[in-house]
Amino acid sequence: MANVVNDAAERIWSVYRSRVPCTPVRDVIGAADVEVAYAVQETNTVRWLKEGRKLSGRKIGLTSKAVQQQLGVDQPDFGMLFADMLFVNGAPISAARFMQPRVEAEIALVLSKSLDRESHSMEDIANATDYAVAAIEIVDSRIAKWDIRLADTVADNASSGGYVLGSERKKLVDIDLVGCQMAMERRREVISRGSGAACLGNPLNAAAWLADTMAKRGRPLGAGDVVLAGALGPMVAVAPGDDVTANIEGIGTVRARFEMDLA
Repeated sequence: MANVVNDAAERIWSVYRSRVPCTPVRDVIGAADVEVAYAVQETNTVRWLKEGRKLSGRKIGLTSKAVQQQLGVDQPDFGMLFADMLFVNGAPISAARFMQPRVEAEIALVLSKSLDRESHSMEDIANATDYAVAAIEIVDSRIAKWDIRLADTVADNASSGGYVLGSERKKLVDIDLVGCQMAMERRREVISRGSGAACLGNPLNAAAWLADTMAKRGRPLGAGDVVLAGALGPMVAVAPGDDVTANIEGIGTVRARFEMDLA
């Protein structure tokens, strides 16, 4: 089993060096073996940490039924967020950093307390949250042509690429996490719509699932961590020159600008 995990991890790891997407890793680890896929993710997480990258939080993926339908899966997953994946709201982003980028609008929760118990309620999450902010996740796959199943995206750090946080910080008591409506626009055209209810019925519910899962796996959420709680609507492919803005009702606006001529 160790050889299988290492072989799949190396296939994904090599893409970061070669910039050439790889074939699906499910042919190595099996399409249905999610635990092996998480072992692949953890192997590369350890390698990144040894290279000096710093964890800044976690992302929850596949919480939206629309996104699940797009990818042909029926359960959420998680991936690691590293500090160098954060981009400044509205500042130019080098499209060359990504290979097959897509974007989705999300609510980010920034924690003020650790969540390290085996089981957490939504109230626990609310009490541990400093503030919420509008976010755009930049999703990117190391798998060629986005030919992925659940095992592929889990192994590939939940297809993480980067994220942008809005500038408006909101206390949870001042917002409606479930009923808030989201609209994401590109060139004044709405390209994605959704609401907070898309995140497993409530972003706090999604975050509780994540907190429980991370505690059980030995990487509990800590104070200062960012939690991307899941897509509010379908993800959309982007290209160099695209300028995308997401507005989440009562929470704020966040903007991602993709340019080619950046290092």
